[in-house]
Amino acid sequence: MSGKEIRLKKLYHHSDKLLIVPMDHGITIGPVVGLTEINETVKAVFEGGADAVVVHKGLVRYLKDTLGSNKGELIIHLSASTSLAPEAQANRKEVVSSVEHSIRLGATAISTHVNLGSPFEADQLRDVGLIAEECDKWGLPLLAMMYVRDGSKDHEFDSVRIRHAARVAEELGADIVKVNYSGSAESFKDVITGVKIPVLIAGGERLSSSGDLLSMVDDAISAGANGISIGRNIFQDENPAKLCAGIRSILDQ
Repeated sequence: MSGKEIRLKKLYHHSDKLLIVPMDHGITIGPVVGLTEINETVKAVFEGGADAVVVHKGLVRYLKDTLGSNKGELIIHLSASTSLAPEAQANRKEVVSSVEHSIRLGATAISTHVNLGSPFEADQLRDVGLIAEECDKWGLPLLAMMYVRDGSKDHEFDSVRIRHAARVAEELGADIVKVNYSGSAESFKDVITGVKIPVLIAGGERLSSSGDLLSMVDDAISAGANGISIGRNIFQDENPAKLCAGIRSILDQ
């Protein structure tokens, strides 16, 4: 069995559906609520049944007491940009670390971000393709976060474009793909049928209630999603552990 297969089994810590909580937002939007005391937030989501968290390399130093506890896995995010950049540059994701460095930090998997339709699409496609090769070399699974960012908000949730985005990730070598939910189980089924790798849904903008989030997760799972990779709607909730437990119950039913 390859190292990648072993690590994939570690990622699926609880069942055959993934619950990943990205916490890479500090570079993009700063030290927002939920990330200022990140160690406590990570403990809470693991307590609620999360399989893994996604962070940038510099935060691993604060999670030593939480990671490696057999409660959840570490995914290192390799790409970044900030909201402080000029608007035209906002969707330019640059690679800021490496697969090899992530291994030294104890990563179980790698994550990277691609904005399709942006002026910087070509560079990001090159990056994810090369990162996929490095992941194969070192035996780490690759989670590709694929978004349609061509300037149209409607296009970000269009099932035809999301389906295309998922297929790009698969063809470039990703093992798992994260995309926006298209808004209905019926339309999202088309996304699922376009690839053979597991598809996770993103959380998107802050939802009005945890009930809305749970309903979205339930719809996506019924459409065939393999799980979720949701950040702000979880780590900024007043009770991340309880919310994760609710999501976990949907994933495992």
